[in-house]
Amino acid sequence: MKHRPNAKEVIARRVAQELRDGDCVNLGIGLPTMVAAYMSPSVRVHFHSENGIMGMSPLPGEGLDDPCLTDAGGRPIGALPGASAFDSAFSFGLIRGGHLDVTVLGGLEVDEAGHLANWMVPGRMVPGMGGAMDLVTGPRRVIVAMTHRSPSGSKLVKRCSLPITSLRRVDLVVTELAVIEPTATGLVLKETAPGVTVRDVFEATEAALKIAPGLERAA
Repeated sequence: MKHRPNAKEVIARRVAQELRDGDCVNLGIGLPTMVAAYMSPSVRVHFHSENGIMGMSPLPGEGLDDPCLTDAGGRPIGALPGASAFDSAFSFGLIRGGHLDVTVLGGLEVDEAGHLANWMVPGRMVPGMGGAMDLVTGPRRVIVAMTHRSPSGSKLVKRCSLPITSLRRVDLVVTELAVIEPTATGLVLKETAPGVTVRDVFEATEAALKIAPGLERAA
């Protein structure tokens, strides 16, 4: 039976295509940690976790997990030859000092101004801010990897109803339906996922979208 990727796999595969050889990349908790599994073997990326490692890799085999070697979500990982381990202060120095090329973060909402909300849901127990504010502010490029909708509706909204994580505009949003670029003049629909039409994306989105020139015919 042919494998049919689920929404999170579609997103992780597409985000992996955005990473370039030599990039230093932070992967946030949850869906973003899946990106490492879909990297091309020809592209060498240095994956960073704010809990203190540069050069992490997927776990190399069953039974090789080490409780002292985990990603930001606490899942066991491996380490590539030449990987570095360091304390939290040094790790956040890398983030705040602008030394990361890309961060990939999950999202609860992204609005028309490109603001991300991903750290608090009023009335629910969540881990807290953690490194989210630093990871949206410090790296050169911020990619949001999130499903297009939640059970309550679109996650691409006119204005965030949840507390925003940073005043910085994120650089790209990748969902299972589309690739969307926040700009100074609004959200631009750059690409639709295979089998998804421009109309499908518009119907699933609360926020106003502009269509990139290459997609105008499909509209």
